Amino acid sequence: MDLTVFGATGGIGQEIVRQALDAGHRVTAVVRDPARLTVTGAELQVVTAGLGDAEALRPALAGRDAVFSGLGPRSPRKVGIAESGTRSILRAMEAEGVRRFLAVSAAPLGPVPDGDSFLQRRVLFPLISRLLRSVYDDLRAMEDEMRRSATDWTSVRPPKLTNRALTGAYRTALNANPPRGGSIGRADVAHAMLAMAEDPATVKQAVGVAY
Repeated sequence: MDLTVFGATGGIGQEIVRQALDAGHRVTAVVRDPARLTVTGAELQVVTAGLGDAEALRPALAGRDAVFSGLGPRSPRKVGIAESGTRSILRAMEAEGVRRFLAVSAAPLGPVPDGDSFLQRRVLFPLISRLLRSVYDDLRAMEDEMRRSATDWTSVRPPKLTNRALTGAYRTALNANPPRGGSIGRADVAHAMLAMAEDPATVKQAVGVAY
């Protein structure tokens, strides 16, 4: 497939690029600072671009089979990037007639699973949601942009992210979070997103993913 990856210098973004190249796909990585992209490959094209102008993004999207986004605020001070950047990407995709879009969101946007402990349901989830409220508000606004778009979108909602090596062994849940799923490695989130790109059951769905 011909793929484009935004946020390609982030932890999940770089894993998407790396795993996609390993699987034989052609990848365009859209970055602001090419020096931060450590992945290389004969089928990799690196495009330096900001996210403020949807028209400028169209060449990086033309003819692509799927678009991935690892955009997100790295801290509460960076909130807004998920919503504004995704809006530009979606507009450029619609202009080019590209339909498949997958973006990283977060587990706290979904419901707390019934199988979780009282501590998880009543203390930890509410506490995390309050502490990172502005970050999750940005991701909620991003998901709203996706729902309003004409794309075949999927929002991928991992819990706590780790740097664990790729296992390929994780759980997913449509419009829910896997019970007792407290963490997942960035490499496995990327693996799940690449698999979802060709899974029609995940189109226009939020998907929880965790160990």
